[in-house]
Amino acid sequence: MKQITLGKTGITVPQNAFGALPIQRVTLEEAVRILRRAYEGGMRFFDTARNYSDSEEKIGAAFGDTVFAKCREEIYIATNTHARTPEEARKDLATSLNNLRTDYIDIYQLHCAPQVFAPGDGTGMYEFMQEAKAEGKIRHISMSAHKIGVAVDAVKSGLYETMQFPFSYISTKKELELVDLCREHQVGFIAMKGLAGGLINRSDVAMAFIAGYDNVLPIWGVQKMSELEEWLSYMDETPVMNEEMASFIEKEREDLSGDFCRGCGYCLPCPAGIPINQCARMSVMLRRAPSASWLTPHWQEEMKKIENCIGCRQCASRCPYELDTPELLKRNYEDYKKVLAGEVSVQ
Repeated sequence: MKQITLGKTGITVPQNAFGALPIQRVTLEEAVRILRRAYEGGMRFFDTARNYSDSEEKIGAAFGDTVFAKCREEIYIATNTHARTPEEARKDLATSLNNLRTDYIDIYQLHCAPQVFAPGDGTGMYEFMQEAKAEGKIRHISMSAHKIGVAVDAVKSGLYETMQFPFSYISTKKELELVDLCREHQVGFIAMKGLAGGLINRSDVAMAFIAGYDNVLPIWGVQKMSELEEWLSYMDETPVMNEEMASFIEKEREDLSGDFCRGCGYCLPCPAGIPINQCARMSVMLRRAPSASWLTPHWQEEMKKIENCIGCRQCASRCPYELDTPELLKRNYEDYKKVLAGEVSVQ
């Protein structure tokens, strides 16, 4: 397994890291078991966020007790604050430190930043980060972003030590260029959504693609022990890109070209109660996952909620990918009804 150094931070870890968003969906006991197995299997980088309900607490439980306290010296923890004022950020940081049962956070990220926070911009956000670093509460100032323009400007600013951004084998040319820009500016690149929000279903191809970059650290979202074991198996035998994989990626890019919902959920909540992050990509999921699970009475009712859309366009204004979400919902609903009626066949 290749070792990746995150820009100027000096943090060097295996190119196989743990994304802790999904463990909020499992019990504390199971999460602790999964996290400790990840450590034992060689993972050394763990990413979470204040917004991920009890994800931080589960990491704290896994590595903060007396038995596993030594692990803290061997791992790197990244977490996020979605705060937009220094006062809120200070509260988030205090909560994160308490939840994680640690005195410091290795990489502290401004979550889904809407702009490049900078010294003197009037928000006080960057000054807060500087103060936290001077106090030893955080070690590296970072940002996660979903809008390519914000990410590019942040990297060029020289203010941020790492950048977390969606990156997978279906990424666009602009996203590929962002990776090169990070290398040029010695900014560490942390790749979220390496499986494109569940649209990618071959981990070997996803890993082989990422392994082709010497400055990208993927954080794979892990919820089940079986998923973790699959990623850990690549520690000793990392998949290598071959002709079959390259052809597969080419077809995938053709199938997923154009506008599609990544399922990030930043569009929520919806005033009409529509679970947009699933409904706006239902057509894709029907063709890429066992369709029976998406055609149940439950999902029929959820899709029917699209009829109640009030046209407020709050979802579109929140979408980090700047998609026309109401139009996507409409198209997906029409397709869904055709599938239910048997007019269109899926797997």
